[in-house]
Amino acid sequence: MSIVKINAITVPADSGDELARRFAARAGAVDGQPGFEGFELLQPTDGRNVWLVVTRWADEESFEAWKNSASFGRGHGRPDGAAAEGTEGGQPGGAGAEGAGAGGGERQRPVGMSAELWSFVPADLGR
Repeated sequence: MSIVKINAITVPADSGDELARRFAARAGAVDGQPGFEGFELLQPTDGRNVWLVVTRWADEESFEAWKNSASFGRGHGRPDGAAAEGTEGGQPGGAGAEGAGAGGGERQRPVGMSAELWSFVPADLGR
């Protein structure tokens, strides 16, 4: 059964466009990971300052393997590509997509003020 990981990122009111830009710069970076099924960045429309990064995985093991991969580390601004313990919610872009972006280079300041990782499975509705 698939699992859904949601990273709820609190972003200052003037930083949402930058968050979206950073995710766009890395679009497709996680697509080739084994077990990865999909990604969405959800922008609030009701005055909230929390953006949602929604990913779907084949299973928990696939998500954990990606979170511990060099690809994850590079995407989160670690020049050596190392994944780290407590990695900003374990999502593409982490707590504010603070990585250097698609082209590498110098580390950017985090956009998000905080992040919280939520984990779900689709409910069995008995159908």
